[in-house]
Amino acid sequence: MGFITPTLPDVDHDEFLALPLMERIRIMALKWVDQGYGVPRMIHVLYIAKLVVFYGILGVTIATATSDLPAFWHVSQWWDQPIVYQKAVLWTVLLEVLGLGGSWGPLAGKTKPMTGGFRFWAKPNTIRLAPWKWVPLTGGDRRTWVDIALYVALIVSLVVALCAPGVDSPSLSAALPDNTSGLVPPALLVVPIVALILIGLRDKTVFLAARGEQYLPALFFFATMPFVDMIVAGKILIVTVWFWAGVSKFGCHFTSVIPPMVSNSPSMPLRWLKRAHYRHHPDDLRPSHLATFMAHGPGTVVEIFAPLTLLFSPWPWLTAVAVAIMVGFHLFIISTFPLAVPVEWNALFAYVTVFLFVGFPNGEGYGLGDMSSPWLVVLLIAALSFYPVLGNLRPDLVSFLPSMRQYAGNWASAVWAFAPGAEAKLDRVTRASPNPVDQLIDFGYDPSTAEIFHQQILAWRALHSQGRGLFSVLLKDLPDVDQRTVREAEVVCNTLVGFNFGDGHLHDEDLIRAVQDEAQYEPGELIVVWVESQPIHRKIQHYKVIDAALGVIERGTWNPEDAVNAQPWLPDGPIPLTVTWRHDQVGA
Repeated sequence: MGFITPTLPDVDHDEFLALPLMERIRIMALKWVDQGYGVPRMIHVLYIAKLVVFYGILGVTIATATSDLPAFWHVSQWWDQPIVYQKAVLWTVLLEVLGLGGSWGPLAGKTKPMTGGFRFWAKPNTIRLAPWKWVPLTGGDRRTWVDIALYVALIVSLVVALCAPGVDSPSLSAALPDNTSGLVPPALLVVPIVALILIGLRDKTVFLAARGEQYLPALFFFATMPFVDMIVAGKILIVTVWFWAGVSKFGCHFTSVIPPMVSNSPSMPLRWLKRAHYRHHPDDLRPSHLATFMAHGPGTVVEIFAPLTLLFSPWPWLTAVAVAIMVGFHLFIISTFPLAVPVEWNALFAYVTVFLFVGFPNGEGYGLGDMSSPWLVVLLIAALSFYPVLGNLRPDLVSFLPSMRQYAGNWASAVWAFAPGAEAKLDRVTRASPNPVDQLIDFGYDPSTAEIFHQQILAWRALHSQGRGLFSVLLKDLPDVDQRTVREAEVVCNTLVGFNFGDGHLHDEDLIRAVQDEAQYEPGELIVVWVESQPIHRKIQHYKVIDAALGVIERGTWNPEDAVNAQPWLPDGPIPLTVTWRHDQVGA
């Protein structure tokens, strides 16, 4: 892997691009096993510098300088200060809202420019995706000046709260008499809370990018709760996130996440260890027993029981062990550089784990029994669990982010298949980024290198369970698939709305309809195969085929176990599919 050049499959470029789709996926999947995505090493250095310098050092400097605390290198004097905890959350929300956090840069399909976010969300007539069409005053799918005004108000309010000096709090003084830095003024948190809710009703993209399902409750706790309740509520919030993320990994999908994640990690240089996560390289790329153990041992079990230990532990030594486990958990995720690159989110969770459970131990007045009312504990657990429960039972109703399925492998996903030359019609859509391959060419790659490098994401998708189903539908429905340009939907979505974090609900038929308004595809020019997440209690996944010009033209199902048991390149042909409905303008 080069420092400034990408690592591609060792093939003749022209010959490779002429191969059938599934043969290309086979070659790229084998390459992924040993080398992952193959981005230049300088990209990893860029992300590390962004995390350490821009997010970490700059964020702590702002928090301490505006709170009358010592400089960032005096860690012992600020790490357990409540106002630093509050401002760490505000700083993270600000960066996510600007598009400078998760889903940023080349690992998220953004090469030139590397930022989506504000370049889309402060631009009129870009695509806006309202979550619930029945909500008054949220109709339409284009951003207006009202949306931009709300967005700017959110940013300004976050900056004001972040930079404001702390104020005295009677509840803080009662708990920590020696504290002099205070807390963020609660009144300054009202505007960001209201603005984020209003923006979320008009455009779910911005709300999800802000990680509103996690940070909005935290801001609410900061604004409304006395100090001890605020700390304990923060513990309940973070444990709820971990717990339901662990539950979401039950089932057959998560094991397939581990091998490609390990293969993509630059901190894992041992080829034999990467291959050990697959059954039998190069013939069988299904997860090995080692991968299964890693998924459901250090993965699922740890993510459920270590957080519960933190929440209920009365012993400092046991708390310290659980803290070390969860901090290591998040540092491991950062080290793998996942394609959505949520490195700031993981860094914040690592810090908050230490702050909440080491800085304010259960046995020193910050346990569940120390909240002002036991009914408040019950209410918080129920409220914070509502969307994860609903999302696991009815994934069609809830984004995978509020469902807490961030790494579960059980995601709504899609691939787009363009007729020859039809991809260029996306240039008609109002947006702030060109197509991903055009970005790579503009960055300096020659066209064939850019095309092959970008196609590697198809192999990443095929290494996950839902990819085998999506490509099976393509093979069944499109006899000309080998002549088409096939793209991973997440990356295309990034160029259209400025963000994607693996949520297929951001690129379903609502986005296709908005794209069609400007792109004006003819029937058959753009075919999208889209699949919903598997409900936790059913052994079925629902897919649909969308023609940009005609809308949904086919619905059907497949058994996820068939997808899990297939090879990424489908050497035995498509997995079994059950068509439940087909548009009358489409042949049988």
